[in-house]
Amino acid sequence: MTSTPLRLHLVRHGQTVLNSEDKVQGWDDSSLTEPGLEGVRTTAERLRDVEFQAAYVSPSGRTVATATEILQHHPMVRMTLDERLKELHFGEFESRPNADLLAVGDVREIFTGIVGGTFAGFAGGEHARDYVERIEAAFDDIVAAHPEGDVLVVSHGVTLFTYLTRAAAYAGAPLENASVTVLERGSDGWVRFAE
Repeated sequence: MTSTPLRLHLVRHGQTVLNSEDKVQGWDDSSLTEPGLEGVRTTAERLRDVEFQAAYVSPSGRTVATATEILQHHPMVRMTLDERLKELHFGEFESRPNADLLAVGDVREIFTGIVGGTFAGFAGGEHARDYVERIEAAFDDIVAAHPEGDVLVVSHGVTLFTYLTRAAAYAGAPLENASVTVLERGSDGWVRFAE
């Protein structure tokens, strides 16, 4: 029997109320909107025939709701909640308009610092060093537990973007709600082969 490479199917949660209101959403949570739920169901249908070995999910309500829809097609796969897959804590900007966050300074510079682990964090929030360490520890554990096969990971936009950038040199656009990005483990590291 030939082995299959490890493939991580990275799914961003569906659109939420705070997303639709153009507000910052890190550790604060809000429910999926109707269009958000429709998008997640489309993603679930797209992933219907993937034979998932496991599913790792941020414990936020929006990610659990997203994973629940996907796993309806995979009743034998247990959802494993992992706190380390949560979104960045935006501190005093949680649930405030995105425009407030964008007014803080050069957004490109801030997010480069977040991904690089050097940004000190927003007031009351999380230092990027701690954020990056917890994300990488979560993914290291997932990879160690599953050397091959397909694994579902449902998380958040900045969290998945940060991991993709650090692990697979991703330089694309921010991830859309309910999007799927697939990483395949090769002999030279991760290869992003589908979205």
